[in-house]
Amino acid sequence: MGSVAGPLAGVTVLELAGVGPGPFACMALADMRAEVIRIERPVKGAAPTGRPVDVYNRGKRSIVLDLKDPGAVEAVLALAERADVLVEGYRPGVAERLGLGPEDLARRNPALVYARMTGWGQDGPLAPTAGHDIGYIALTGALHAIGPADGPPQVPLNLVGDFGGGSLYLVVGILAALTEARATGRGQVVDAAIVDGTAHLLATIHALLAADRWTDERGVNMLDGGTPYYAVYATSDGGYMAVGSLEPKFYAELLRLLEIPREVADPADQQDRSRWPALRALLAETFARRTRAEWTAVFEGTDACVAPVLSLREAPAHPHVAARGSVVERDGILQPGLAPRFSAHADATPGGVPRPGADTAEVLREAGVDVEALLRSGAAVAAGD
Repeated sequence: MGSVAGPLAGVTVLELAGVGPGPFACMALADMRAEVIRIERPVKGAAPTGRPVDVYNRGKRSIVLDLKDPGAVEAVLALAERADVLVEGYRPGVAERLGLGPEDLARRNPALVYARMTGWGQDGPLAPTAGHDIGYIALTGALHAIGPADGPPQVPLNLVGDFGGGSLYLVVGILAALTEARATGRGQVVDAAIVDGTAHLLATIHALLAADRWTDERGVNMLDGGTPYYAVYATSDGGYMAVGSLEPKFYAELLRLLEIPREVADPADQQDRSRWPALRALLAETFARRTRAEWTAVFEGTDACVAPVLSLREAPAHPHVAARGSVVERDGILQPGLAPRFSAHADATPGGVPRPGADTAEVLREAGVDVEALLRSGAAVAAGD
């Protein structure tokens, strides 16, 4: 898999394979052209079939090692000597029991950044317990704040916890620690916990709460659907339009384009909460008169901050999404484009997804490991074996 120049070209990342936020963070690093070597465990009695579709493995090299085998562990240590970063997402203590904890690797490479991705973090009462996105965001207050006032909290996919509070904070931590390691020659452990990152994402809401501009109730605030001009409305054909006309000039433009006369809804009354129930009913009735496509044409290119709610399969065809390449198709798989973009690196093409073990022999030989011995013993597996 040929490399393409990017801002992280020359950086080598070892990924001890897991699921969710860790692999996604490593995808982001691979998108920025770091060399990411994903170390996967063998699946007993199973061989890869069909094309790989896990897009968070794109742009990576894949090797398969049985980390219960001392020879495989030694191979990881050899790889770590040449790496800049190692990422693992096990429960606290698991990597240490494998002989692959931070101290084990620091003895071989003192400059290595050792990045740990967990839900609860490396310490605290819940650290050793299992969890999922929904539980992490529940304990931070984020889940409580999402949903209608007259209903239960709504699950925001796993974007808020796993990928927002988890993956992206892991990437930030890795880049910060890598910068320091290059300046000092000393690596360190990055403890990225989804619960910490999610709480950090709530900074604006906490500030509004402290300023008495946010009520600790669901569905009654400015950004949670509580206002009629920051909400979603159904159209005549069963579609939806997303309205985000927060600022007065955008709200005035909304009313103008909806052809609502001033005597019915005066822009000057935008913040009058007593008028909100009637305004919400008026907006709902107005949007229900036309189809989503008709309203899209009305608002396209305006500053009313109104957009059609598109499905996952519809989104790539939107002119702006298509022009930016925000969603692309690679090897027959619909997937996100690269983000962010860099002016010094024009290529914005995601890498391909390797088969598990596609690079086992090549990567281990590059590290000076006796590949043939590991393959014979079953401690390493190459694609097709």
